[in-house]
This record gives sequence, structure tokens and C-alpha cells, in this order.
Amino acid sequence: MNKNELMKIKQKALEEHIPIIMDDTLRVISKILKENKPKRILEIGTAVGYSAICFSEYLEDNGIIDTIEREHDRVLQAKENIKLVEVENKINILEGDAVEILPTLNNVYDIVFIDASKGKYPFFLKEALRMLGKQGIILADNVLYKGYVMSDYNKHKQRTAVRNLREFLAELQQNKELETEVLEVGDGLAIAKRK
Repeated sequence: MNKNELMKIKQKALEEHIPIIMDDTLRVISKILKENKPKRILEIGTAVGYSAICFSEYLEDNGIIDTIEREHDRVLQAKENIKLVEVENKINILEGDAVEILPTLNNVYDIVFIDASKGKYPFFLKEALRMLGKQGIILADNVLYKGYVMSDYNKHKQRTAVRNLREFLAELQQNKELETEVLEVGDGLAIAKRK
């Protein structure tokens, strides 16, 4: 993996205000990936490919990441970035809306990373659980959503996202098959492991 190119990708994304995974969140996830050596990762929300590239370093030999992105320009940028860093044999980009793509997938994943439309997290969870392997782990970024999720925030603009994130967290915590923790790193990271 070309680390210099990776740093350039990160810098460019930050300059262009493209949301990418925060450093402290990435550190926590990298540790989990290092311990679990996943064979297959599903990422919901590719953006410019930065997180998928970072995760690809921890895959088991011949492991693969399937990542879903609906914005065509981002897909093109992600493909270019993945090529620059020389990990195109490890990352498979699925272009389209995750709500339409997820039901068509039937792979078993060791790790599912959710980082797309906040209002759709409950749907993403249902699909993630359907495809999660025996010792699988679901990771979800931005679950505290600028602190709104744990406060009595009720402003109209973000109300749906906040309500759905609360529902998502409640579902995770009530699911008897999962052991869930929410860390206050970045903008909130949920880690749910199959028991």
C-alpha cells in the first residue's frame, strides 16, 4: 500500500470538506480489524474510498471489501484513489443506493461498517444482521451525531436522522444476539459483536 498517496487522499478530502473517517475512530477500528483479520468486509458509504483503503490493510490474505456508494462522482474518485494506493484487487465498489443494493447481496461478512445516510441506519442494521457471520462485528460511525442523539434535540432539520439513530441504537442494545458498546470517539462509534 502506498502510504504517501493515502495521505494525499486524506488531505484532499479534508480540503474539499468530504466527510471521511476521523483519526481517533480509525484507530479504534484498526485495532478491531487487526485482532479479527476479516476475510470479508461490507462498507455502506464509500465516499472517496479513504476508509476502505485504510481497512484493506487488515484483511486476511485474499480478503475483499465490498463498498457501496450512490454518488457517481464519488465512485469515480474512489476508483482513482484505490488505484493510486494499489489496492484495487482488495476493494469492490458497488454503485447505487444501498437501500436497493443491500437486499440483493447474500455474502457472509465478518465486519459490516455503516457510514452512510443517518436516517437509514435502522434499515442498514436489518440487512447487516442478515449477512453477518458467526463472530461478526457491526461498526457504525457518527451514531451520536454531533451530540444530538443523547440530548433532547428536536430541531426540525435533523429530526428524522436523530430519531432514526436513536431507534438504531435501541435496536442494537435490545438485540440479545449482540454485545454492543457505544464509544465517544469521533462523532460516536457503535461496536456490536455477535455473541
